[in-house]
Amino acid sequence: MKILILGAGQVGSSAADHLSREEANEVTVVDVRADVLRELQDRLDIRTVVGHAAHPEVLARAGARDVDIVIALTDSDETNMVACQIAYTLFHTPTKIARIRSAEYMNAKKLFGHDALPVDVRISPEQLVCEYIEQLILYPGTLQVLGFAGGKVRLVGVRVDEEGLLVDQQISALREHIPNTEARIAAIYRDGKALIPDGDTIIRAGDEVFFIAARKDIRVFLSELRKLEDPVRRVVIAGGGNIGLRLAMALEQTNQVKIIERDPQRARVISEQLNKAIVLVGDAADEELLLEENIDSVDVFCGLTNAEEANILSSMLAKRLGAHKVMALINRPSYAELVESGSIDIAISPQQVTIGSLLAYVRRGDVVKVHSLRRGAAEAIEAIAHGEAGQSKVVGKTIEELDLPTGASIAAIVRDDQVIMAHHDIVIEADDHVIIFLTDRRKIEVLEKLFQVGVSFV
Repeated sequence: MKILILGAGQVGSSAADHLSREEANEVTVVDVRADVLRELQDRLDIRTVVGHAAHPEVLARAGARDVDIVIALTDSDETNMVACQIAYTLFHTPTKIARIRSAEYMNAKKLFGHDALPVDVRISPEQLVCEYIEQLILYPGTLQVLGFAGGKVRLVGVRVDEEGLLVDQQISALREHIPNTEARIAAIYRDGKALIPDGDTIIRAGDEVFFIAARKDIRVFLSELRKLEDPVRRVVIAGGGNIGLRLAMALEQTNQVKIIERDPQRARVISEQLNKAIVLVGDAADEELLLEENIDSVDVFCGLTNAEEANILSSMLAKRLGAHKVMALINRPSYAELVESGSIDIAISPQQVTIGSLLAYVRRGDVVKVHSLRRGAAEAIEAIAHGEAGQSKVVGKTIEELDLPTGASIAAIVRDDQVIMAHHDIVIEADDHVIIFLTDRRKIEVLEKLFQVGVSFV
């Protein structure tokens, strides 16, 4: 697939890195900064073009006439929207994706469409990160909570602790522990290495386990892997930017929320948009301020400023002063891995949260949802099975008959409103939503071909 990425910022560079590593993709990146493009080209197999992302001549030089998809990820909403308009009008680009940060644009539904602004997909990294954090707060003790099939089923990542009921037991013991609950362990990571679990696999403390379950069964299954934590009540957010404000607005009706914002003018603006949350003017890395706000009784502290160093420092300080759990927004993957091995509980990467929204549109076959896992090394995919028995490589076959690549496992099937946990003898039917866990992203092409049917899915 020929992909044109506009903007080589943090999200654009991450998208180029992720997409260019798949052999089937030809990636071109446009940016006004020649030095940034040189650095990208030195480490990635991509083509680069220096210029303004919304100028027709620049898009023409970048090959917009021949690309399958344009992904506009510059820091300017207006540039991204205009670039999509030009790609549609002058170059007839089939798929156009734009990063839209402003809630005013995102909420103006009549603004987008082929008879208005021809943006096929709007992505707001800030909104995606906010929703991601919301799920972590809703299910305390989890590392990731990712939805499939319109929220009917969720994939949950969790670190096993000594108090988990299943620790040092075989997975098959789950049937005895929770006989009326349907859930399935999709993957286990032990000492950084992936294990494909079966009934004889023994769960160990320290394992990172990904399991899939219907929403109603998540807490019951969590208790098998770690001690259940109390619901989150008090939340402190460092940073009143787009993400911090959106998170406060989402949580203030059900939680006690405080935002710490350094800029008095910005603090005044966000206080007018919030109903219950308390806005404090100050530095979130100020020990005296945190002590005054009783940080030791806070359930979750979120470092969400625009400076990752400030997020790391304030989160580490909050943890040392007694905050129960701390999360930090961190852009550099190397930083994220480093801090999670220390006093920060969860490092949140905006690029990894965002990339899944892009991947669903570059996958072959009818892939409707993709989540990037473990810093991009693994993926969880929701694909729809099409065709009839004999025409399709999956429809009419049992799960054990499928020629899945090494490291891939089917975790669940959603059929209409029914969630079916995967067993070897389950037969896949047309229009089933199949949830697949892939521990090695390099095998994605094999998996895509499995779900391609006829000329419609090439």
